[in-house]
Formats: sequence, structure tokens, C-alpha cells
Amino acid sequence: ELKKYAVNFKRLNIVSVYGGSSIQEQAKSIKKGAQIIVATPGRMLDMIKRKYVNISKITFCVLDEADEMLNMGFYKDIKSILSNTPKSKKTWLFSATMPNEVSKIAEQFMKNPYKITVGEKNSSSINVSHKSFLVNSRNKYSSLKLFIDSCTEIYSIIFCRTRRETQKICEKLIEDGYSAGALHGDLSQNQRDLVMKSFRIKQIKILVATDVASRGIDVENITHIIHYKIPDEVEIYNHRSGRTGRASNKGMSVLFVTSSDKRKIKSIENKLKIKIKSSDLPSKNEVFENQIKGYFDKIHKTPINAELEPFLSTINQDLSIISKEDLIAKITSLEFERKLNTLKQDDVNKSDKKTVRDLRYQINLGTKDYYNWQNLKDFLTEICSLNPGDIYNVDVQKTKSFFNSKPEHKDLIFNVFNKLEIDERPIRVNITNKRGQKDESSLYHKEKSFRKGKRKKSKRSKKNF
Repeated sequence: ELKKYAVNFKRLNIVSVYGGSSIQEQAKSIKKGAQIIVATPGRMLDMIKRKYVNISKITFCVLDEADEMLNMGFYKDIKSILSNTPKSKKTWLFSATMPNEVSKIAEQFMKNPYKITVGEKNSSSINVSHKSFLVNSRNKYSSLKLFIDSCTEIYSIIFCRTRRETQKICEKLIEDGYSAGALHGDLSQNQRDLVMKSFRIKQIKILVATDVASRGIDVENITHIIHYKIPDEVEIYNHRSGRTGRASNKGMSVLFVTSSDKRKIKSIENKLKIKIKSSDLPSKNEVFENQIKGYFDKIHKTPINAELEPFLSTINQDLSIISKEDLIAKITSLEFERKLNTLKQDDVNKSDKKTVRDLRYQINLGTKDYYNWQNLKDFLTEICSLNPGDIYNVDVQKTKSFFNSKPEHKDLIFNVFNKLEIDERPIRVNITNKRGQKDESSLYHKEKSFRKGKRKKSKRSKKNF
């Protein structure tokens, strides 16, 4: 964005510095001469320590999205970076919210700062309506789909709390036929750019994102902001909701809440001086009926393409033996068969009876083997001859990965991987417990381990989606 803005400044060199790309290449770009460096705290600190960059004579220092950098645990990194800058510099701090931690940063690293507020604090746009749905936590995803299906037009961001949840919800939506993409901290910069490009040109209609990853997104005509889980802070709710209802357009902020969230709802209403309307989700039949009506209304309004006229007589002849009623029924079945099957499976009002829990598996394949969640899932479903929906909650780490499947697939999965080798390397699968650790009692072949020799104990990785 800065390069676009500075296109007419011929001698202005802007370099971006971030993890996931070659640090040597970034150092070369800086060595050629850089007037502006845009950097993530971790990579910038790494470059300072390696003496690839000298910031002792800078004139400006900008901290963008300060609140989120603190939430991500970058306080020590920021402090170390600022200690390498001159006291004479001018410091600009930008933050969508202003919690106490950000104020402390300003007090510690800025001299007599001016505080500029854009818009009124704790105020919400009059163009945004607020709605909540009280749902059972177990049926929340089904409720989300029901709401999406009830919208005649949707161009939405769904906010989740964690990377794992973000990826999980996006994965499910794609499997169920929705045009969705995920945006979270585990994506490389190139992956992030591709997702955002698809979302901006509306190839993706639903963006599932974490608060951190979505910072800086500026997309017009968002129709709905969906809070899959209610945020803990009012300012976060307000900042999320402010992404819709722009430029005189109407927008809606939607909350999926449980009975334990009522106090948070009241807090948001009181601080933002808004009313969050509690609503009931439409029934599945109502949604399905409206979708059918909308589909045939679209057919009714579609103009006939003149280029098709030479083929219409043949089509008329082929269809002449079918009655009008049967033709309508066949067209409806063809268009809505998948949706009807999904509606049969989902029931947001079903009782909370105890169900058989799915199984969590570990496999000795990971990012080191060039797998991500999507191609690992494709590999598993293909080699086990399973449907895409039978493998889910895929979590890919460096040397191992985790996935879920129903108990009825257990024998099939173990039989497939019992003697499987890739490039003479045994591929092993075992059942894990809830924390992702091996359950030794469930190993299908106890004497075989993931690695030769004695296994070292290691701390469980905290990395997730």
C-alpha cells in the first residue's frame, strides 16, 4: 500500500521485512538503501541482532495496530527495538482500541504525546443493526449455516477467537459448499494475499478470520459481520462491527451467543448505547422454501440468450415427454439435492443427548513433508477411500499432524497405514488423547514408534490454527 501511495516518489525505496521469507534477501534490499522499512517486530529484532539493519538514526517510528501487537506478546520485542532508536525521533502510535497496556507504552516511549481520536469513543455507526441468536453451543455451526442460508445476499466476515477455530469453521463451510476462505496467523504472506485478493473480487463471499489477522483489512460493501463467539472487550466488538455499514450502506452485526453470554451482551449495549435485538432463527423449511422461491424468481427474471435459440428446438423436443410438474420437480431436485441432504443432517433444535465422541489421530507427516491442512486432508481421504467430511479438524505441525474421524472409520484407517511406506519411510498413525498426546493403549502396532531409538519427551507444541 505504501508503494502504491509513493509511486511518484522515484527515489523512495520501501522494504518490507517479515518472517517466512529469506532474511538474506531482505537484508540485501535494505543494504541497497531504504528510506522506509515496514516490519514485523520479531523479524526486525532478528535483523538488528544480526546487524543487518541500523536504526540508530531514524527520524520517525510508527507502531501500527499497537493493541494487537501487545496481545500477541510483542511487548519485549517492541521495547528492545525502541531501545535501538534515537531519543530525538518522532513516534506515532496507531491503535483501534486503547487498553491500559497501550497507554503504558505511550507513557514509556513517547514524550508529552498528543492523543487524537477519530470518531466518538464507545459509539456505533447508525447504519449498523445488531442482532443476537441464542444457540446451543453444540449446534452453533448448524445455526451459523442456517443464518447464512437465510440471507438473500451475503458478503461477510466471520470472526473467531483462535487460529484453530478459524481454520476448522472455514474447512467445514467449504465442505458444505460455501464460498469461504480463512485468514489467520498460520498463513504465509503469499497465502494471506491470495485469500484477500479472492475476497476483494468476491470469489470468496465469506471470510473466516481472527482479530489479529484481519487488522488492516479495508473492504467495502460488507453486508454482515458475524461474531462466532462474543468478544471479551466491548472495543473489539465495536471495531469488528465497524467493518460493515460504511459509506451510507446498511450493515448487520450478528452474535451467536449462549446463555452464559447475557452479561456480556448487556455490557456491550450499555457502553455503546445500542440495542442488540434477540431473534429466533428461521426454521429449516422456511429457509429452504425461500431459497427455492429465490431460485425460480431468478429464472423468471433471466433474459433469454439469443445465441441459444438454435438449440432450443432440440431441447424442447427432448423435454416434451415430461410434464410441467415433473420438469419443475426434476430441476428443483437437481439444484437443491445437496442442500436438502445438509438440512436433513443439521437440526439446531435437536436434544442434547450424549453422542459417541470422534477419535483424534496423530500421523508422522507435517510441514517438513510439504503438507498443509488441505493437501494432507486430500491425501488422507484419498488413501483411505473416505469422503471429505469424514476427515476434519486437521492440525498440521512441523513433523507431525493431527486429525479427527468418526469411530466407525478406526479399523479402516489402521489397516491402510499398517504397512504404508512413502520413499521407504513407514507412515504411522495412532490415536491420541484430548491434548494431542499419544494414547499408548490404543496403538495399533505397539512395537512400532514414530522414530527409531528411544523417544525423547518433549513439551506439547502450543501452535494451533
